Amino acid sequence: MDFKAVIFDLDGTLLDTLEDIINTLNSVLESHRYPTHSLDEGKYLVGHGMRDLVRKALPENTATEPLIDALLVDLMNHYSSNWNRHSKPYHGIAEMLDDLTVRSMKKAILSNKADRFTQLCAKELLSSWTFDVVMGHHSAILHKPDPAGALLVAQILKHKPEEILYVGDSGIDMQTASRAGMYPLGVLWGFRPAEELLECGAKTLVEKPEEITKFLGTV
Repeated sequence: MDFKAVIFDLDGTLLDTLEDIINTLNSVLESHRYPTHSLDEGKYLVGHGMRDLVRKALPENTATEPLIDALLVDLMNHYSSNWNRHSKPYHGIAEMLDDLTVRSMKKAILSNKADRFTQLCAKELLSSWTFDVVMGHHSAILHKPDPAGALLVAQILKHKPEEILYVGDSGIDMQTASRAGMYPLGVLWGFRPAEELLECGAKTLVEKPEEITKFLGTV
């Protein structure tokens, strides 16, 4: 395998954003008198995009489309002011990205987070590194694990899917990579357990960001 580029998931992979997401979600739920969620519960709510986050967070049989619409507007508004209270790169991410830069490896971000927040996170929290593509969810593509977004990124990068290492922390990411014909590498510092990553197609698991560059040095 001769990888020419790396596509990263954002939340749970490059950035620890869970506290800001769940605090914002809980603020919205509480304002509408719905039960809130712990951070551990939140790990299993995130990943499919912000609309699905609202749907999963509501009590069973209450998630009507009009209610989801209303809470989603509130969530987006609240998150606009609270997205960067605690969010930060995971330990070791900076050194790993530095190493990829030295290697002249193309880097991209593909997230199910709304595109405007994905762009904000990259601009404010990952500004020390240049990414060839930064793409959050937008109306032109389906949410991951649909491979359309990953394949679009590959097209922009001008590399074949098999030349791309796909790095993520969830089964959604591993399924996306597999369906796009990319190499699925799962990280264990994020939101989901090893069992989920393996069940969804991860070919390699790493416990620390530095292991990504070690992996690239062996293939």
